[in-house]
Amino acid sequence: MIDESLLISVNMVKALGDRRSFVAVESPSALALEFFKRTDTGGLVVRVQFGAGAEGPPGLAHSGSIAAAMSEAMIFSAWAIGHATLAMRLNTTYKQMIPLGTSAMIETTIEIDGPRLTMRSTMIGMNNGTEMLFAEAEGMFMAVPAAKFGVDGQKVAQMFAALA
Repeated sequence: MIDESLLISVNMVKALGDRRSFVAVESPSALALEFFKRTDTGGLVVRVQFGAGAEGPPGLAHSGSIAAAMSEAMIFSAWAIGHATLAMRLNTTYKQMIPLGTSAMIETTIEIDGPRLTMRSTMIGMNNGTEMLFAEAEGMFMAVPAAKFGVDGQKVAQMFAALA
């Protein structure tokens, strides 16, 4: 697991002008996302909590809730470096069942090739005292002008970079 002493809490939703988000809202009854900057790597880390409203199979997180959390982590990771994006493709591989009430951390890497961003995320958490890889996702995203969303993408990236 990630050493939490290396994390600085950041309100990414507020940084984007309090835009609404399908997933990134405080909704402990379903999904709750928290955003952090890693002080060692400078990257964005997302903590997701799977509440009862995220249930699929009895007592377990719905696959759609897992994919939505992974997608949101990718999108906010792109915003953290100043890129607004739209998803073109998202592939999620489920490695372990996730019991409701579980908290997991998502980290994303980004490769930029012109207007295309390829992102890969991993979701890791604890289950019965053992660290587990819950899911992996890979997606292709298209960069779009941040101004299209009424946001200054460079200002968001500068604010994120300035966190120490």
